[in-house]
Amino acid sequence: MAKESIKARERKRERLVAKYASKRKTLLDAGDYEGLQKLPKNASPVRLHNRCKLTGRPKGYMRQFGISRINFREMALAGLIPGVKKASW
Repeated sequence: MAKESIKARERKRERLVAKYASKRKTLLDAGDYEGLQKLPKNASPVRLHNRCKLTGRPKGYMRQFGISRINFREMALAGLIPGVKKASW
């Protein structure tokens, strides 16, 4: 499980990206790159990193479900994810 400070930092980045999204778009459309540089670093969407919503694990993230592969497997086997079943052939 990820440290709470790491998860909090990521949430803070998400808020900053959302806050500056419209301003960032107008600056990009105008071609004002100096204005873009004056925005906070964490306002850039490139700095976001996908993390598991349950544990905060940064690796093995499955976009479709928003959780890590480990949690996905546990939940799927327990029948907690609708429409997902173990493959057998």
